[in-house]
Amino acid sequence: MTNKDRNANAKGRPNPGKPFKSNGKRRIVTPARTTAPSPRLPVVKPAVKQSKPIKITSAAEEVKPVVKQSKPIETTSASEETDLIYGRHTVLSALENGRSLNRIWILSQLRYDPRFHTLLLQAKANGTVIDEVDPKRLDQVTHRANHQGVAAQIAPYAYIELGDLIARAKAASEQPVIIVIDSITDPHNLGAIIRTAEALGAQGMAIPQRRAVGITSTVMKVASGALESFPVARVVNIREALEELKAAGFWIYGLAVNGNQPIHAARLEGATVLVIGSEGEGLSLLTQRCCDFLISIPLQGKTPSLNASVAAGMALYELFRQRWSNTLQLETVKKKEGEGEKQYLEKRKVTEYKEK
Repeated sequence: MTNKDRNANAKGRPNPGKPFKSNGKRRIVTPARTTAPSPRLPVVKPAVKQSKPIKITSAAEEVKPVVKQSKPIETTSASEETDLIYGRHTVLSALENGRSLNRIWILSQLRYDPRFHTLLLQAKANGTVIDEVDPKRLDQVTHRANHQGVAAQIAPYAYIELGDLIARAKAASEQPVIIVIDSITDPHNLGAIIRTAEALGAQGMAIPQRRAVGITSTVMKVASGALESFPVARVVNIREALEELKAAGFWIYGLAVNGNQPIHAARLEGATVLVIGSEGEGLSLLTQRCCDFLISIPLQGKTPSLNASVAAGMALYELFRQRWSNTLQLETVKKKEGEGEKQYLEKRKVTEYKEK
């Protein structure tokens, strides 16, 4: 059979006229398609979400669960329930005013000092523990503060209610003065304001309960014993406290940098409340709206503002200076009236004598 015959008898070849060439291998011939091929549908692969690689840990490795960090829970330990005061004048004032002291650390040479000896005996009789220690022990107790040879552990400061503060202030003076603090956070500033206010004759103070410093050992130290005779009320809301003071007949003066009246031009008379702002921001807008007057301290230099305790001291001095000045003027007027009446009587006696 020739190649032509093979080509003629081949089945299923698409082009039988083409000569067949053998290469010596077996060839599988498929039959010719009689119909059009159906379109092949594309293969759709399911979308597989890529997962994070699994971390394989050995038995020696510790697997810790992820825990969401929560806010710390506020707890009050036994050490936080007491406070520490130190310094001769501070501890002496606490002893003189009968403060409840849990323990006193004192140098041996200071215990028998005439200023302390009798008071220490009274405190010991009331249950206070007296420890004679060396300077190293006092340095350890006070964390190397300026203790001056004595330190004492006291209970937290006993705040009073605002209503009681108002009643005590009115009973103590015809023109009482109460200081209101708006969010002061530095204990040194608060202690200095308390010391100045008590020294000049103010009747008490109100401080906020939140976002402000309370009466701590540092405040007591800076106040130098003034807190023993100076009541402090702690209020939840400054705005509500100022409204209560207004209802009690007090005039509210806010000390602000943008005050529309200089302090020396304001008439600070009657029952007065002086509001002192915080160190950085001063009086808040809500507090300013509650004030009857906004007063300022005129400044001449380039420094834009004053320290809170310094500004409070200057304002308090101006307040009491006006009152002392008014008192002196009234006394002078009465004295002149008395002298004029005396001169009138003497002149009348002389006239009557001459007529006789």
